[in-house]
Amino acid sequence: MSNIKENIKKINLFAHLEDDALEKLASISHLSKFEKDSILYYESDSMDKILFLLNGLIKVYKIDKYDNEIFLYYVYPNTMISELSNLNNNHIRCFSNTEFIEDSLMLSIDFKKFKDEFLLGNELIVKFIEEIIYKNQQLQCIVNRELVFDATSKVAFMLSNDLEMFNQLKRNQVALMLHIQPETLSRVLKRLVRNKTINVDKGIVMIENLEELQSVYLGV
Repeated sequence: MSNIKENIKKINLFAHLEDDALEKLASISHLSKFEKDSILYYESDSMDKILFLLNGLIKVYKIDKYDNEIFLYYVYPNTMISELSNLNNNHIRCFSNTEFIEDSLMLSIDFKKFKDEFLLGNELIVKFIEEIIYKNQQLQCIVNRELVFDATSKVAFMLSNDLEMFNQLKRNQVALMLHIQPETLSRVLKRLVRNKTINVDKGIVMIENLEELQSVYLGV
């Protein structure tokens, strides 16, 4: 337990905690060692722990539709690995792939217990974190749209997540927003209509099969 406490204190987020709080945090935490080149998690995996790197180095990357690796960033010691997308769920859905570049030491904390013990008692803190998470989700959407998704995935993602805006904008405005040609947008919409994934009536798009539409980009 004392070894876990000493490692927790190295993390800036927890450095200010009093001893009793450190004890409580250590009781819901675990240390793990990983060898170089091992995978921590893959995109779309789910976990119930919040993760911090104590020693070593982690590469964070995504894979596009053509199996090309797209490097995003490195995780350095004493920083958080996890990419939070929701406080209301006790499982964290992974946005990217992570690989250990060096032999590493990682701290994992029970996410539900961490929320109950350290976060949920202060409404302002919860609201502030939710705002940060929302901004992070926006950045994740940008990464997918600009670096990972092809034209069809871009359109499917916007239809699934922002249908109202899609229908409010002119088609050339949507194409500009998605960085695709208007002709490409038209072809994608016609293909989705043929597949009975969507329907278009007087220029208004209606989703006929949401699961099928989401599968277009969730597989990327």
